[in-house]
Amino acid sequence: MNSESQSTISAVNHALLWLRADLRVTDNTALNYAIASGLPVIAIYIVTPMQWYQHHISGRQIDLIERRLHVVKQQLNDINIPLLIVECHDFSMVPATIATLCQQHQISAVYCNRQHPWNEKQRDFAVEQALIAQDRQWHCVDDYCVLPPGSVLTQQQQMYKVFTPYRNAWLKQFLSYNYQPVTNSDKVTFSQHCLNLLEGKSKVNGDIQTFNYIKQDSLLWPVDESAIQQRLQMFCETKAEYYQQQRDFPAIDGTSCLSPYLAIGALSARQCLAALMEALPQCVEINKQNGAFVWLSEVIWREFYNHLLDSYDRLSKHQPFQLYTHNVRWLENSDHLDAWQQGKTGFPIVDAAMRQLATTGWMHNRLRMISASFLVKDMLCDWRIGEQWFMQQLIDGELASNNGGWQWAASTGTDAQPYFRVFNPTTQSERFDPNGEFIRQWVPELQYVPDKYIHSPSLWSGFGDVDYPLPIVDHKQMRLLAIDSYKQAKTCYDSQREA
Repeated sequence: MNSESQSTISAVNHALLWLRADLRVTDNTALNYAIASGLPVIAIYIVTPMQWYQHHISGRQIDLIERRLHVVKQQLNDINIPLLIVECHDFSMVPATIATLCQQHQISAVYCNRQHPWNEKQRDFAVEQALIAQDRQWHCVDDYCVLPPGSVLTQQQQMYKVFTPYRNAWLKQFLSYNYQPVTNSDKVTFSQHCLNLLEGKSKVNGDIQTFNYIKQDSLLWPVDESAIQQRLQMFCETKAEYYQQQRDFPAIDGTSCLSPYLAIGALSARQCLAALMEALPQCVEINKQNGAFVWLSEVIWREFYNHLLDSYDRLSKHQPFQLYTHNVRWLENSDHLDAWQQGKTGFPIVDAAMRQLATTGWMHNRLRMISASFLVKDMLCDWRIGEQWFMQQLIDGELASNNGGWQWAASTGTDAQPYFRVFNPTTQSERFDPNGEFIRQWVPELQYVPDKYIHSPSLWSGFGDVDYPLPIVDHKQMRLLAIDSYKQAKTCYDSQREA
């Protein structure tokens, strides 16, 4: 136990800060509580490789986490808080691991920020019980959402199931309180044990093999504090005003690209809204032509999906919100699925989107809707397969938003796209990439196809000389089949309920 004796450690109680999806020092609620306890603070981050595998966390996001941990470790060191990296096989080992750490480091209280998926809630309950058995304090506080789950309810004290009234209620409550980010500037109390840990100079990853991923996104997604804050400020000051006009066009750099930082907690939603309101105070005025308000609404969608996830555990268990869609008969075609995953469907906008995802780990939101709709409605493939594939690829993968987006596209979620409304991928392409600029960037084999045929290249007389596949499905036929499949599923469900 370093060079200090057990008696030295036991002479001083410590607080334990358990970092999870909150890899930041600024505006970290649990950290604020731990510092306020007046105890010396030790921080930990627990790597759970098997759990990450089971949750389909992408290698890119794991790499982002590791790179961010280097930054957070130094920031915590600067305020006298050592950061320990511990590895557990999966969540089942976490309670015993934390209990042992508490004994080793004389921890009297554990602080963490609440997580909303079902597995994480079950893990935290088990940790709490282990700490109670040791007569230690457990403080799990709300932080991930601007407004905590359960705080935005209908007059009947129920969770909203439609976004617009939820958004209006959310805004009313948000404007009634002062939700401002908190900065930790003062160094906290520290003990000789903390000093010894700080001087240990252990590496972030040490012998943890989970972090052995190719560092291919370090330039695209920097993790230092100044770069993240600069990206936030630049968006709020130069792009947010035009977000409504530009957000749907993937060839335009019109979105914030902050989602990876929100996913791992390098940035909080409160920080985003504070920067937005400072730059564009009119963002809270309900106006669909107001770019800043539209971006604010996207942040509220994130809140909506997290609140739903917290309220309905089945959303964490591969279950649809709309129960009748259990009865949809999905098709299984491995060739079509491979074509979708590889960006070789013969539908240029879908292929460009999927190749962007494979190359960068990120996809424009309009393209997420188009590619998801194509998988579910044009291929009649189970939406959960697409949800899983996205999580395995995305650097910004986050259960609530990814699940919410897929269930919206698949017409299985609450306030989702009606099943009889099916995106036409060609029409979407013509509307949101009219000159084929984005398509040509990611599908270079179509570089010399005339603009007139860029969205339907198989109709071009010179298509035979292009190394590009024919469309794998007939959109008109698959649209009718999808609508009929959903209709039959609903009829079957309704008859079962009446029986």
